[in-house]
Amino acid sequence: MGTFTMLNDLLHGTSVSYKPINFDQQGLQIKLAVLASEDQKFPSHYGVDVGAIKSAIENNAKGKKIRGGSTISQQTAKNIFLWQGRSWIRKGLEAYTTLIIEFVWGKKRILEHYLNIAEMGQGIYGIKAAAMHYYNTTPEKLTASQAAWIAASLPNPKEMNPDKKTPRFIKKQKWILKQMNNLKGFKGVKKVIAN
Repeated sequence: MGTFTMLNDLLHGTSVSYKPINFDQQGLQIKLAVLASEDQKFPSHYGVDVGAIKSAIENNAKGKKIRGGSTISQQTAKNIFLWQGRSWIRKGLEAYTTLIIEFVWGKKRILEHYLNIAEMGQGIYGIKAAAMHYYNTTPEKLTASQAAWIAASLPNPKEMNPDKKTPRFIKKQKWILKQMNNLKGFKGVKKVIAN
């Protein structure tokens, strides 16, 4: 299953590396890393993190760097079923689609799809392609550090990825590793990431 973002890359002459795999092949480290980086409340919310959205709106209203409040579920719904861009219509459709996939798919399937379609570098889609590209390995063999480097590329993989280790990127990777350690003990997290 490709996405509109992949199609857009192909139409603009960018080669696309995309190799979807099953949940049990994705590895525990990357699952934990993306939860730590992108959506720590993923196991407990129903697709939308109202607190994160409110915080993003307040942050953006203050003129600070624009920041999103989308959950992994929202990003998955957008990337699979909708188009990129910022509009109230797309955001409304995203919220509706998110609630449907939360109800129909459940957390593990959402996380599986997210890890298969997330852009993790220029033309690199999904954890299998990313693990091979950056570390010449499979997702289940990624170390915690390697998984944190890949997760640090989200949500802006064209600018920040393991091939471009800026001071800001290094700081983010270290923060993700710390968050991964904090999340390991939570029962809800264990339930979501276990095969």
